[in-house]
Amino acid sequence: MTAKSGQIRVGIGGWTFEPWRGSFYPKGLPHAKELAYASERLTSIEVNGTFYRSLTPAIFRKWAADVPPGFVFSLKGPRFATNRRVLKDAGDSIKRFFDSGVTELGDHLGPLLWQFAPTKKFDAADFGGFLELLPNRFDRRALRHVVEVRHDSFSSGEFIALLRKFALPVVYTDHAKYPNIADVPGAFVYARLQRGKDTIATAYPLKEIGAWAGRLRTWATGSAPPDLPRIDRWQPKRAPRDVFAYVIHEGKVRAPAGAVALIERLSK
Repeated sequence: MTAKSGQIRVGIGGWTFEPWRGSFYPKGLPHAKELAYASERLTSIEVNGTFYRSLTPAIFRKWAADVPPGFVFSLKGPRFATNRRVLKDAGDSIKRFFDSGVTELGDHLGPLLWQFAPTKKFDAADFGGFLELLPNRFDRRALRHVVEVRHDSFSSGEFIALLRKFALPVVYTDHAKYPNIADVPGAFVYARLQRGKDTIATAYPLKEIGAWAGRLRTWATGSAPPDLPRIDRWQPKRAPRDVFAYVIHEGKVRAPAGAVALIERLSK
């Protein structure tokens, strides 16, 4: 990336998946070596396990030791914080998440993804109360938060205005059912590419891989891809933005191939 462009990182969801053994991972590769292997070919991984359970500082330290410089993990915040009727009551769950040792990842700690259920509807006071609970720093380390919303009620100017108030990005879901919001109210961009198919060798056709490479580059320079839907026509100040993109789809067998193909296209 040039000085006028942010860093683009591309990855997948997790690294432990039986069908990847013998397809993405070489046959016979020890399971304990899979993270190191994946991190040499990808530039980020989104961790889903933290959504379901608390991990330990030792686990985060081990992950950090297994990956090369520049590689980052995106961690999902716990469901105990996001899957609740009153979001402003999530403070204790958020605190437990940070107390579990996430900052032990050091410079390998990337965005923190707060994913909400498809049934969760937008309520400005409720959602704003949750955003106020998210710390900007923890353990002397700056934090980056992003939200993924999956109910159509979030497709509103009021929601985008709320995110702008907190300078917080919303996930571009690239999903057939969930709202696809390409507004850029925060300092970085986060895309979850979820339309891939296992019947396609690279999850997405190579033509679409090329199109996504172009969109990621556009975001990284601070512009907005003209072919993606935005709610609010407000234009953020143009400035380089880091971009995180994850090839994630239901079957996910071809996700690593899709991510590698996207990385290769971005390198040209």
